[in-house]
Amino acid sequence: MNDLVRLHTDLDEGDLEWLHLLVSEWQLLADLSFADLVLWLPTRDGTRYVSVAQMRPNTGPTSHQNDMVGHLVPRGRRPLLDAALDEGRIVREGDPEWREEVPVRVESIPVRREGRVLGVIARNTNLLTVRTPSRLELTYLQSASDLAQMIANGAFPFPGQQVGMDRAPRVGDGFIRLDAEGVVLYASPNALSAYHRLGLATDLVGLHLGPTTADLAPTRGPVDESLVKLASGWAPREAEIEGDQCVIQLRAIPLKPRGERIGSLILLRDVTELRRRERELITKDATIREIHHRVKNNLQTVAALLRLQARRIGAAGDNSARAALDEAVRRVGSIAIVHETLSHNLDERVEFDEIADRVLAMVAELSPGLVTTRRTGRFGVLDAETATPLSMVLTEVVQNAMEHAFEPGGRGTVEVAATRGEQPARRGGRLLVTVQDDGRGLPDDFDPHSSGNLGLQIVRTLVEGELEGRFDMERVPGGGTRVVLDLPLAPERKR
Repeated sequence: MNDLVRLHTDLDEGDLEWLHLLVSEWQLLADLSFADLVLWLPTRDGTRYVSVAQMRPNTGPTSHQNDMVGHLVPRGRRPLLDAALDEGRIVREGDPEWREEVPVRVESIPVRREGRVLGVIARNTNLLTVRTPSRLELTYLQSASDLAQMIANGAFPFPGQQVGMDRAPRVGDGFIRLDAEGVVLYASPNALSAYHRLGLATDLVGLHLGPTTADLAPTRGPVDESLVKLASGWAPREAEIEGDQCVIQLRAIPLKPRGERIGSLILLRDVTELRRRERELITKDATIREIHHRVKNNLQTVAALLRLQARRIGAAGDNSARAALDEAVRRVGSIAIVHETLSHNLDERVEFDEIADRVLAMVAELSPGLVTTRRTGRFGVLDAETATPLSMVLTEVVQNAMEHAFEPGGRGTVEVAATRGEQPARRGGRLLVTVQDDGRGLPDDFDPHSSGNLGLQIVRTLVEGELEGRFDMERVPGGGTRVVLDLPLAPERKR
């Protein structure tokens, strides 16, 4: 809609925001009218109309089989649009139109904001299935008429009350019509069922909905005056009532077709199962975070025990055994960092740049010498299945460079660079990681795919097996070594 409005009209950002607010609410009008809605705006030269939005009803058959958004029609071809735009009133005159052997009643509703008519809503009702209307349908149609008049007066939608269509109660979920005093004139079967689940033993018609709702709500001290006002329809508000057996979502819509409130619409929805699932997810997320927290603590305990053992072995003069234990401490520590990060997240995904920086700091702290480390580029967000083995790989590669690339006590730099190549969402993309040092380089007879210590064997196993990527080591012209990791990202990785 933004593109169409800016391409064809001179409406400002305030007008566009008003149209977005209207479109977020007009499913209500479509359902109450049993009609399709199409929003037409005059073009900047005043010679045509452009359709920028469309809504089909959930309560009846559509009158538009095809998408109307983006259509242009010259001014004069649809007289009802012209009359509504020029005169600023709802236009219902005229005989039904025939579209593909279907009679369609067409009405035009001007869209007003701050005294100006921005465009026109064409309300098109499929008359093929018209029958004697029930009381529910008559109440729907009267409410739709009131809402349409409020749109024409610029009184609907309500500023600051934008509601997501996916979460707001709809007409079919439960519908109550109140008079000006808040007394129920009509309640749909779904609405009555919802109040019965709250504990109401009688019919709703004739009751003052505000006090009735407050009496059914769980007792928590004095009566909640805001709940009474909401259920009485005095202002456009939303709330939830949590009873002993159910949770009901309420939304109030005051009706002021002529400026004075003549009544209200109350939409309600039983969200008991939805809230139960949300609580289960919250509990599950909390449990997962607690597990990661405990795993991290346990790994840190293991690392502390290994470190203590390394000190004792070192005191006994066995430096090779101490070096092996120090390497084990680093490996355990890299996994602990991932679990610590996961313990703070709501999902199994982590921002790996923070993990990479902590791994580099840990390796530098536990390694003797004057070698510095730095990171360039971004790893981005990775899932836990990738982050855990990648943290171990990064630890091994950086540690290997620090131990073997430089003379004892020598100076140098180890740089980790990450480049993320994004692909279409179905492929996931790839991550290219290089670890480069400015040390003495690889021996002439070194084969990265078969030679190397335990650390490089771990790297090859994790990269090629668990991460399903490619691993290589190469000499850098002028001195130094470059390790290249080419890794697929989920969902490209096999499951």
